[in-house]
Amino acid sequence: MLQIKATPVCSVLVSLLVLLTTSIHAETLRDPTRPGRGAVIVEVTSSGHVNALVLNSVLKGETSSHAVINNKIFVLGDRVQGVKIVRIDTSSVSLADGRKLKMYQAITETKEKKFK
Repeated sequence: MLQIKATPVCSVLVSLLVLLTTSIHAETLRDPTRPGRGAVIVEVTSSGHVNALVLNSVLKGETSSHAVINNKIFVLGDRVQGVKIVRIDTSSVSLADGRKLKMYQAITETKEKKFK
């Protein structure tokens, strides 16, 4: 049988070889959180026009009502994008400029069925 003595130099060389093969292998792995191959990254810029108003929810109380529009809370008389809120109903909000924001129909249908 052939016996090989491990010298400190030999141990260091083996360790370096293992580290090099490990780092080479790690470079070939793809980051799973990155977009898939062929994905195009597009930058979105503001175009200067007013964003659409989305009525997210309404909370109607005896003394006050709150409306969540574009994920921000408003009360009667507040201004959203410079327009005064003149009425808050159970599923809609009326603005001073004549617009009426309505909640998504599936939300109001579900809410009405549950609470009747």
